[in-house]
Amino acid sequence: MALQAFPSLSESIRLNDGTTYALVHIPPADSKKPTFLLLHGFPSSSWDWRHQISQFKNAGYGVVAPDLLGYGDTDKPEELEAYSMKRMSGHMAEILQKVGLQKVIGVAHDWGCGLLARLATYHPECFLASTFGYPTFGYWKWFNTEGAAEVFDQNPQAAFSLIYPTDPEIWKTDFCPVEGAAAWIASGKTTPLPHWVTREENAVRNEIMAQSGYAAPLRWYKSAMRGINHADEADVAHEKKFLTLPNMLVVSTKDYATRADMQEQSQREWAKKTKVEFLDCGHWIQLEKREEFYHLLTSFAHEVADPGK
Repeated sequence: MALQAFPSLSESIRLNDGTTYALVHIPPADSKKPTFLLLHGFPSSSWDWRHQISQFKNAGYGVVAPDLLGYGDTDKPEELEAYSMKRMSGHMAEILQKVGLQKVIGVAHDWGCGLLARLATYHPECFLASTFGYPTFGYWKWFNTEGAAEVFDQNPQAAFSLIYPTDPEIWKTDFCPVEGAAAWIASGKTTPLPHWVTREENAVRNEIMAQSGYAAPLRWYKSAMRGINHADEADVAHEKKFLTLPNMLVVSTKDYATRADMQEQSQREWAKKTKVEFLDCGHWIQLEKREEFYHLLTSFAHEVADPGK
């Protein structure tokens, strides 16, 4: 959706293996300010970074925000092997090279966190630092089925109501339990929009997903559950699995799919230079707490771009 939602700020890049990515690319207006690499999650696109893109642009920061593989205006291969984390990490590194960037601050949400972590493992030279909003499990079993995409496509507003919930408690009862998500979406059940999404934004988001459907986005789950990454990750030495970059984890207190306490514990185990920030909201930090999130990111950017201050 980058090309359609941000026509004056976006471009398409064809990579060496023939894959085409669409992305928002804004060079920094101030050479002393870093560029943020924004990696979205499921079921999303660069559109879900719209508030951050505007904020960073207005403040003079650089931005690279791709529609990840299977989403928006980027290619949507059918073979699961295309969604290996090592391959997609290589894509991100090549994109940064093609737009002339040596180092960025990585910011990720949901599945984007998994990709950002692998990018830091396979291509650590790309980063000044990284910020995670955590990746997101009864629903995984249904996402791995061949029929899930059709149910999503037939009930787009029900899918939106469950995944972007008005009340985060819904995830305890209807998203996380096995078969909960399948039952909710198949029933066509909807709720009022959350206060942090307008009717116009909801319409744009549903249009984005309707263009190609949910089949390609769900391949991120299928590739993970069917072992696509096992061989690549078996080759990574144990000491290389630790994140040594300056790192900030931003967690939300009301994300009931991946609890803040579990994410903090894992973060402190695997990331050696980390800080953890808590925000009182649900899963969609960049939408629900856009101002607080912006100030956390820019403060962190100042710390890592000017470490002597």
